[in-house]
Amino acid sequence: MKDNLVGAAALWLLVLLISCRGENPKLAFESEEENFALEMVTDSIRVPFGMCFLPNHQMLVTNRFSGEIIRIDLASGTKKVLKGIPKSYCRGDGGALDILPHPEYEKNGWLYFAHSIGDSIASTMAIERGKLKGDSLSQIERIFTALPYYSSPSHYGMRMAIKEGYLFFTMGDRYDLKDSAQTLNNHLGKVMRIFDDGRIPNDNPFVGTANARHEIWSYGHRNPQGLTLNPNTQELWLHEHGPKGGDEVNHIKPGLNYGWPIICHGIDYDDTPIGEGITHAEGMEQPNHYYVPSIAPSGMEFYSGNAFKKWKGSLFIGAMAKTHLNRLVLKNGKIIHEERLLEDFGKRIRVVRQGPDGHLYIGVDGGAIYKLIPN
Repeated sequence: MKDNLVGAAALWLLVLLISCRGENPKLAFESEEENFALEMVTDSIRVPFGMCFLPNHQMLVTNRFSGEIIRIDLASGTKKVLKGIPKSYCRGDGGALDILPHPEYEKNGWLYFAHSIGDSIASTMAIERGKLKGDSLSQIERIFTALPYYSSPSHYGMRMAIKEGYLFFTMGDRYDLKDSAQTLNNHLGKVMRIFDDGRIPNDNPFVGTANARHEIWSYGHRNPQGLTLNPNTQELWLHEHGPKGGDEVNHIKPGLNYGWPIICHGIDYDDTPIGEGITHAEGMEQPNHYYVPSIAPSGMEFYSGNAFKKWKGSLFIGAMAKTHLNRLVLKNGKIIHEERLLEDFGKRIRVVRQGPDGHLYIGVDGGAIYKLIPN
């Protein structure tokens, strides 16, 4: 009898091992409208800040911590660190930041890579573009450098979006220089718009303003780490970190002032007011949505795929401090409902993107890439 039990147990273990061989274990979750599972794509990427998709089932991920760009084969999960990547200043919030292929990548091959540059004495954010040749980035051109340089390794932003030949991108206020977000003679605390080759459009809102940086599209931002286009309306949306409370989601329009640090729905880290402690002021925009307490948002994507039809049109945001995937429901351009997914997962979600297969992908600190699939 004992031998039979041992034999049965051994057989069950063998069947289990065979059935699991080569399989990717999945974690199941429920939500208000869709049940889903997480499937790991790859792991061992400490801070997966930027993420994008290329043809032939390839993904690129930036590791902010190391300054690397990593190519991932989505079929096998294998990784390759690319060569020829411009050196990043990897301290504090800095390192390899966002990455984005041109919408016509298959025709022109351009990749856009943003990162912090400089050293402990002075650093800033820069955007390069280049072309992927084999395992290396080549034909690299620097198309933007944020000014001024500053010593703090904090609040570089940054996210990018391309629309109709224009590159939109964000720059943080560098923390200590927060008042710079209200002045137009610098790039700090701003959204910028340039042509995809780095030229400045003549119809940018402050081209005719004395002493203003002509790249500026909007201002009064703190540390925006989410930027995306609504695929249905082509409107530009942004989120930014508040201090202690007051993370914001905004619909971005040219020339407008979004208030930081004059108005804010949060307080400082020592529990004192920001400035005069006011939340409204004439000539300054109110957020479409804000979070108190902070969720520490990072990454942003409107969902338009068919894998989760009930989520179509929802805006997804990664949350780091509150470790979840934030889903916002819109109606007539207004945010009317919020849902928090993956709260039990307990991971700092750094980036969220929709893949060409219509699924959502998330990158978590620590660090791995997961694919959301219908359960």
